[in-house]
Amino acid sequence: MKSVAFGQYYPSNSVMHRLDPRVKIVIGIFYIVASFLCKNVLSFALLTVSALVLILVSKIPVKIVLKSIKAIIFIMIFTAILNIFWTKGPEENLILHWNFINIYVDGIYNAVFIAVRIISMIIGTSIFLTYTTTPIELTDGLERLLYPLTFIKVPVHEFAMMMTIALRFIPTIIEETEKIMSAQKARGADFTNGSLSKRAKALIPVLIPLFVSAFRRAGELATAMTCRCYRGGNGRTRLKVLKTTYRDYLALFFIAVFGAAIVLLNIYAPGYTM
Repeated sequence: MKSVAFGQYYPSNSVMHRLDPRVKIVIGIFYIVASFLCKNVLSFALLTVSALVLILVSKIPVKIVLKSIKAIIFIMIFTAILNIFWTKGPEENLILHWNFINIYVDGIYNAVFIAVRIISMIIGTSIFLTYTTTPIELTDGLERLLYPLTFIKVPVHEFAMMMTIALRFIPTIIEETEKIMSAQKARGADFTNGSLSKRAKALIPVLIPLFVSAFRRAGELATAMTCRCYRGGNGRTRLKVLKTTYRDYLALFFIAVFGAAIVLLNIYAPGYTM
């Protein structure tokens, strides 16, 4: 559970850390869109290279990034199996036939492509939005991006604050869950053996104290914010004023070139296409 990347900030002095949080949010969205646009071998190869470049530029240890991928291994395996056994193709691409099971080359391609897409999206969003951006910067960036919505009476500041608090407390809740599970195991609880229903019932002694702890923390946070005279975003000043620099414009230029390259490779590159 500690491998969950959301809400975890890795301090460093990389170019990625110094980018404007508003730009990183926009780039993160474009990166997700570009990953969904990938259709053939060369476009997915470019997506893989881009994920490796992001790791190098952000100066985040590969071990930490791989830990964030470990949390979604089950999802990748499940989707890969579905694509292998349920994707159909031309008869000349059939490589295995046994009873009702048919495996095509197309299914294997799709399984690999889906795995690459999921891994790249996890790496990209983790680096742009959590590993290189503090919760305070993320709040300010999100609030400034959504500021035009205030003209139609949308509570932008409250929404951004709510999102940031949720991200901030994900690692805390995970740590609290592990402590409660360790305490229950010391009392003889078994979370791994038995039927699915039995294991689900064994989680009840974990969920109840976890909810109680979460509500207690929420109450303490509300009290602390009230004692500090927090009244929302009206009249609020900022310690750091967000300013875009040449690095931010270069980053936007590179993500635009990356998206254009993906589209061109999908159109003109040879090979298998999803």
